[in-house]
Amino acid sequence: MGAGTAGHVARSTVRPNSETTRRTPLRTILATDDGVAIDSVYDPGSVVYDSSRPSAGDLAFVVAHGFTGDVDRPHVRRVVAALSRHAAVVTFSFRGHGGSGGLSTVGDREVLDLAAAVRWARGLGHRRVVTIGFSMGGSVVLRHAALYGEKDGGAGQDGAHTDAVVSVSAPARWYYRGTPRMRRLHWLVTRPEGRLVGRYGFRTRIQHRGWDPVPMSPVQAVPRIAPTPLLIVHGELDGYFPLDHPRMLADAAGDHGELWLEPGMGHAEHAASEELLDRIGDWAAGRAG
Repeated sequence: MGAGTAGHVARSTVRPNSETTRRTPLRTILATDDGVAIDSVYDPGSVVYDSSRPSAGDLAFVVAHGFTGDVDRPHVRRVVAALSRHAAVVTFSFRGHGGSGGLSTVGDREVLDLAAAVRWARGLGHRRVVTIGFSMGGSVVLRHAALYGEKDGGAGQDGAHTDAVVSVSAPARWYYRGTPRMRRLHWLVTRPEGRLVGRYGFRTRIQHRGWDPVPMSPVQAVPRIAPTPLLIVHGELDGYFPLDHPRMLADAAGDHGELWLEPGMGHAEHAASEELLDRIGDWAAGRAG
C-alpha cells in the first residue's frame, strides 16, 4: 500500500462493540475531511480482558507518531505494545508517511489525520479517547484538542474530540533552529535535496510549499484545551527542543496542565522508557472521563 492509494478508501465491516472488534487487530484506510487516505491500525489491548477493570474496554488511546515515523516503525510499535497493557490503541501514519497518501505538512493539516483516527476509535465502541503524541505528533495533539473541543458545540461534537491529551517532546513555537538537530531537520524540510532524502531515506514525502497561513502554534493552542486534562512530558536531555519549550507550554496551560520533566530522557518515542510509557498509560486511564 503506497501513496497511490489515496483515492481508494477501504471500509471496515466490523460492527462496533462486537467480540471481533474487541479481540482482533484491524488495519484499514481512513479518509480525512480533505480526502487524504490514512493507513491506520487498531490493537484491542490486553487490558480489555482484565475482569478487575471492567470499564477499561471503553477506553482507547490514539497515538500520533513523530516526524519520519509511521505505523510500522519498530519504535512506534514498541509504544503501542506498552500502552496496549492499559487500553486499546489506534495508531496511524500521518499523511506523507509510510503507507498513507498525501504529503507531509509537518504538523499543519495533520490535525485532520488525527481527527479521522479519533472518530474511528469512537466508531469501534470506545466512549473515552485519549490522544498521545510524540514530537511533531505532540504538537498535533495540542492543536487538535484546541480545534476539536467538545464544549460550546464545537467541531468535537462529531466524535473527533479527545477526553485527555498527552504531549511528549513537543515544540512550543514554530521555526525553532536553536539546536543542530533542528537545523538538520529544517534542511530536510526546506531544501529540495533534503526532501529527496526524506522520500527515499525515511519514507516521508514532504510538500515543497511553506505554510500559508501559518497555523496556530502549540503554545497558542494550549490555553484553548481547558478543561480537557493535559499532560506535558519532556526529557531533560532532549537534543531537539530545550527545556524552555515544555515550560512555555506548562505556563500557557496554567492550572489545568501537568508537566513531567524526565531526568536522563532524550527525545520522543526512541527515548521513552517502558516505565515512562506505563506511567503515561496510568495517567491517561485515570483522567479520561
